[in-house]
Formats: sequence, C-alpha cells, structure tokens
Amino acid sequence: MKNITDSFLSLGYWPSAGSFGFNTDILATNPINLSVVLGVLIFFGKGVCASCLLSDLLDNRKQRILKTIRNSEELREGAIEQLEKARARLRKVEMEADRFRVNGYSEIEREKLNLINSIYTTFEQLENYKNETIHFEQQRMINQVRQRVFQQALQGALGTLNSCLNNELHLRTISANIGMFGAMKEIK
Repeated sequence: MKNITDSFLSLGYWPSAGSFGFNTDILATNPINLSVVLGVLIFFGKGVCASCLLSDLLDNRKQRILKTIRNSEELREGAIEQLEKARARLRKVEMEADRFRVNGYSEIEREKLNLINSIYTTFEQLENYKNETIHFEQQRMINQVRQRVFQQALQGALGTLNSCLNNELHLRTISANIGMFGAMKEIK
C-alpha cells in the first residue's frame, strides 16, 4: 500500500520543499492567509482596531448581560414581594372564609331553631283556633237543640191546655187569678 502523502505529492497538491511557486489550492492557503493577515493587523494596529472592536463588543455584550441580570434580579425580587403579598392576602381571605363558614353554620342553626319554634307556635295557635271553633259550634248546636225542645214543649203544653180548657174552666181560672191579685193588693 502506498502512503497517503505519496498520493498527494504525486497528484501535485503538495509542492516539493525545495521549490518556490504559487499554491492555487484555496482550501490549503485560506487558513494560512487569514493567520498572516490577522498577525499583520495585530502587529501594526497594535491591537487598536481589532482588539478594540472585539473588546468593545465584548464589553457591550458584558454590560448588556449584566444589565439583563440586574433587571432579572429586580423583577425576581418584585415578583417575590408580590408573591408574599398574595400569600398574605390568601391567608387573610382563608381566615375570613373560615370565620364566615363558622358564623354561617351557627347562623343556619339559629335560623333553623327559630323556624322550628315559629312553626311550633303557629301549630299551637291553629290548634287553639280549632278547639275554639269546635267549642263554639258545640254551643251553637246545643242552643239550637234547646230552642227546638223548648218550642216543642211549649207547643205540646199549649195543645194540652187548649184541649183541656173549656170556657167555664177558663173563666174560673181568670177569676181565681183576679182574686189572688186583689188579695195581693190588700196585703200591700
């Protein structure tokens, strides 16, 4: 096998060491040319142009990065403060919610007891009205029955008197009553 460098030499890519000439291979000459140009610029420019531009760019970039970091730190601190405030408000709201919940439950129980008492009172009033109505109706019925019994008894007595009394008995009764009335006048 042949050596790789031998194949390159035979193809004309590498000139022999002892000869002088132009190298037409751009890929091989480009890094060399760039290093020569940079060396000349640094040596003759004493670092003013290239290094100043490069250091200015780096300094500007560094300043922007530092400024961004400072801004980020300030934003982070502001966010932490807002987070703490939000947490404090959350704790306050949770405590108020717990207080409202406890007060709400006790208020619900109180309202429930008031409603039960109100219903019980209303029920007692309705029961009293019912009993009064029943008693009134009973009294009314009793009075109606008494009136009918009295009317029937009176009609029966009048019928008996009318059938038993004749004119002569009637006149004697009137005379006896007048006599009693006259005796009463004399006593007075």
